[in-house]
Amino acid sequence: MKADRCPETPPLTRRQFLKNSGLAVVAGTLAAQKAAAQSNVSPGETLRVGLVGCGGRGTGAAAQALAADPKVKLVALGDAFQDRLQGSLATLKKQPEIADKIDVPEAHCFVGFEAYQKVIDHSDVVLLATPPHFRPLHLQAAVAAGNHVFAEKPVAVDAPGVRKVLATCAEAREKKLSIVSGLAMRYSYGHRAIIKRLHEGALGEIRALQANDFRGPIWVKSRQAGWTEMEYHMRNWYYFTWLSGDFNVEQHIHILDLCSWIMNDEYPVRAYGTGGRQVRTGSEYGNIYDHHSVVYEYANGAKLFAACRQMSGCSGDISAHVLGAKGTATLDRRGLEITAADRWVYRGEKNNGQQTEHDEFFASIRASQPINNGEYMTKSTLLAIMGRMATYTGQEVTWEQAMNSQEDLSPERYEWDAKPPHSTVATPGVTQLV
Repeated sequence: MKADRCPETPPLTRRQFLKNSGLAVVAGTLAAQKAAAQSNVSPGETLRVGLVGCGGRGTGAAAQALAADPKVKLVALGDAFQDRLQGSLATLKKQPEIADKIDVPEAHCFVGFEAYQKVIDHSDVVLLATPPHFRPLHLQAAVAAGNHVFAEKPVAVDAPGVRKVLATCAEAREKKLSIVSGLAMRYSYGHRAIIKRLHEGALGEIRALQANDFRGPIWVKSRQAGWTEMEYHMRNWYYFTWLSGDFNVEQHIHILDLCSWIMNDEYPVRAYGTGGRQVRTGSEYGNIYDHHSVVYEYANGAKLFAACRQMSGCSGDISAHVLGAKGTATLDRRGLEITAADRWVYRGEKNNGQQTEHDEFFASIRASQPINNGEYMTKSTLLAIMGRMATYTGQEVTWEQAMNSQEDLSPERYEWDAKPPHSTVATPGVTQLV
């Protein structure tokens, strides 16, 4: 399968291809029928759910989707690897509260790079949880087919992918399809409460933000005999920029998106920073960095100071801090607090944002009131990519440069014998902006 690249002009969609092949009438009719049926789902109608990407997060998303609505069935699974797929299915079947909602025959277990399309073809709702590189392609295919989509974060690893996702989410809006993002803090009751207060002016003008993401290392997969280079990259995807976007994109996006939400989804005009590999220097760690520190500047002069680190033996902290004209706010795992003339601490109901996003996702489908998180999930992804561009090159990067970048991290083709994109470690001052 050829890499699905995104040039400056809109990519050839599946519908356009079929039209050019003389099949547009049939394909358009089927897609319209599917979209019409899904936009008017009755309370008693069973929704068919498909999962693409059967790792830990995908398995968790599937469990949450099945718990979100009484009339859903998991009917299809897709993954690059058979062992991942079977492990996910076994894990889900062990959960008694959802076991009776699993109806995945062997014929609906799809393996390989093209498994996503087969899952989409069998589903009304698709959950996308593969490595982020594949999100633009999979999301585009799902929306073209008329599926409602849950898309894990981030939704791209490069600017061409970002542009493709923005276009796809606009198409989903026209088709009245729900697109719900895995940026789960947006679905946290506590975070909604504190940010409502910030938007109402509890701190006055916001002048600075700080985003910390300091944590230890995660899994690493050793190379096995018999693996091709492509399989090694896919098994160890987290450590290759073309697949994960680097960890500041793959994980730090949660806190970056939180800060963007605080700023009313206004995005910075420029970024600069530093980063590198101090601890994770071996070849088993691919070509990503182990620390990034980025300063983002907004048009009004406010600044976001964002830093992330993955090293063992170091102190941990995952938090956001806000400095305003009237005081400060702290948002972290210990609590949510505003310190101003009147101190405020969130003491309301606590919820699991990852479950609530699925609850609201399926409720939106039932009510024919689609949710579309496309704008913020895509632009927050670009925010993280913009930071990586700054740390990799050592240059100041503007929002326009990031959005219009031509750096496409796709391989030439998706096959197990194909050569993956280069995995050279970026060198600030040498690596160029593209």
